[in-house]
Amino acid sequence: MGAGVIKSQGQKGRRRRRSTPMAEINVTPFVDVMLVLLIIFMVSAPMLTVGVPVELPKTAANSLPSDQQEPLTVTLTAEGQILIQSAEIEENALIAKLRAVAAERQNDKIFLRADGAIPYERVVQVMGALNAGGFSNIGLVTDVGGPAFDRPEG
Repeated sequence: MGAGVIKSQGQKGRRRRRSTPMAEINVTPFVDVMLVLLIIFMVSAPMLTVGVPVELPKTAANSLPSDQQEPLTVTLTAEGQILIQSAEIEENALIAKLRAVAAERQNDKIFLRADGAIPYERVVQVMGALNAGGFSNIGLVTDVGGPAFDRPEG
């Protein structure tokens, strides 16, 4: 795999030169594989933090970079339930709970996971509640593989 042959310096004369095997291992392919695996796990780990089943809409947008803090996620299910992380919360208590959470957090980033069957108006209403609760940096969570409008479908 990474072994080679080194030609040894023989004596002068008509003797045949003998080749000795090189005792060094080329570790570059191993490092490449490990870096690829590291990137795969870094990308997939944030997706495993929330376990509420939601049918996310598909889009061609790139993912957001992750932060040091655990991401705060609000989920809007197809049945109309609102969940903060995995705890269900009543609609009239949402803003008060978000304000309490925002007071304890260092940043104002929040992720909104909404089922694709939810009307756009309802998603925007929840986004307004997130903003009123103290979170102005709202990221919409989607699945990859949606339509890209800059290339023809086929």
